[in-house]
Amino acid sequence: MSEDIEAKIRRLRELGKASTEAESQPVSRPPKATLRKPPRKPRGIGSIRDKERRKKILIGAGVLITVIILVAVGALMYFQSHAANQLQEAKNSKIAEVNQYYKAYSLHMNTTYGQNLLKNTRSKLLSEISSASSVDQVKAVDVKGTYAKAYQQYKAYLQEQERIKFEQQLNATKREKIQNLTLEFQPLLAQPLPDSIRAEVVDSLKSLEESVNNASSMEGVARINAAPYLLKLWRDYYDYRIDSVPTQSVVLIMPDGTKKVLSKTEAKAYLAGISDYRQIIRYSVQKVEYVDIALVLSRDRINGAFLSPGDHIVIFAKNSSSARFQEIVNQGYIELVLLPKQAGLINLNEAQSQSSSSSSSSSSQYSRDQSSTYQPGGTTISNGQSSSDTYSNSQSASQSVSAVYSYSTDLTQILKALAAGKLKNGANVEQQLENYGWEVIDLEKSSGLMVVDPNAQFLVIVKVPSIFVPDILSYQQYLYLAKVTG
Repeated sequence: MSEDIEAKIRRLRELGKASTEAESQPVSRPPKATLRKPPRKPRGIGSIRDKERRKKILIGAGVLITVIILVAVGALMYFQSHAANQLQEAKNSKIAEVNQYYKAYSLHMNTTYGQNLLKNTRSKLLSEISSASSVDQVKAVDVKGTYAKAYQQYKAYLQEQERIKFEQQLNATKREKIQNLTLEFQPLLAQPLPDSIRAEVVDSLKSLEESVNNASSMEGVARINAAPYLLKLWRDYYDYRIDSVPTQSVVLIMPDGTKKVLSKTEAKAYLAGISDYRQIIRYSVQKVEYVDIALVLSRDRINGAFLSPGDHIVIFAKNSSSARFQEIVNQGYIELVLLPKQAGLINLNEAQSQSSSSSSSSSSQYSRDQSSTYQPGGTTISNGQSSSDTYSNSQSASQSVSAVYSYSTDLTQILKALAAGKLKNGANVEQQLENYGWEVIDLEKSSGLMVVDPNAQFLVIVKVPSIFVPDILSYQQYLYLAKVTG
């Protein structure tokens, strides 16, 4: 509308200029002739009047045009002032809208990036509003849509920041997980592994690392567990170590220090029953090396000395009266048992006696009784008399015979003399004394009569794995030997 008014005003201005130029422009005259002008004819009254009439018309037209121009200018100024007021009001309203949305979105876009984005958006909107030359242009400024786009951009920025932060956290979690996996596999890789097991360990570690790198969430990373892989690999390694032992049995050392001698099959089965590799690695496998060790123990602590070479034994220890017995050797063997020195002292006293006796006796007895009774005058009077005679005869005889046999010897001295070759019939004596100690014990069992005192000290030679020797020596005064019968 304002453009149409301005166009009309421009046309009126052009018309006014044209009329002024026509009035002020001199009447074109023909060029002066070089010839002498003819004498001017006198003008007529009609021509003067026409000229005056034209002059008045032109003056009236100029006045009219001036009035029109003034009216047009006034109207233009009015319309321009009104349009400017409308434009300014529209701009003020739009600026208020800009400030309102700015304040509302500032509560949600409260980060540095959000505040900067809001300021830039506000500046852009204010610039568009300021540069608008019409109300329609001001109305065309989309404040709500522009702020909405800025908010969407802000949300996209936040999502991107969250994604970057998540990626950073995920990558940090992956790096930490891979480091932990490497640390978990390191103890196994440090062992002297055969090539086949080492290759399997490396492949398992690479597979787990690949799974970690392919995980798309921290929960996925956390679900990756090396325990099943390590359990199988540690079992394989322990089976390899057990099979590498040259003997049929191995020593399995428990986490608490307890040692057991087991067959290879028993050791593998025992470790297979453990479901946590962290427990398996606390076990140790060693080969069995038997040694002979001498112990001096009382008879009541070596199964009553009813032992024979080759017997399978288990050794227990108890270091105080209130302590519990503990097994310190689960597999050992008897090599030799020597009776104490007192068992070689023989003192025999044998006595025999016989006696006989006889006796005879005879006796005879004679007796006589006599009585009389009188009743004079109702009174009874009795009179009696008795007599007896006894004759006896006895005879006895006795006889007794007795004999005493005494024998005393010290077998330890005989053995010394036998070793020194001082006995005449040494071979016969040696044959008679062979297995003397075992025969004494056997006679005890068969007769049910104890010969050697329970507190007598026996020298026992036992064959045990060398790994048990420190424990045996530590508990030497508190050892108990039990014979395995099953």
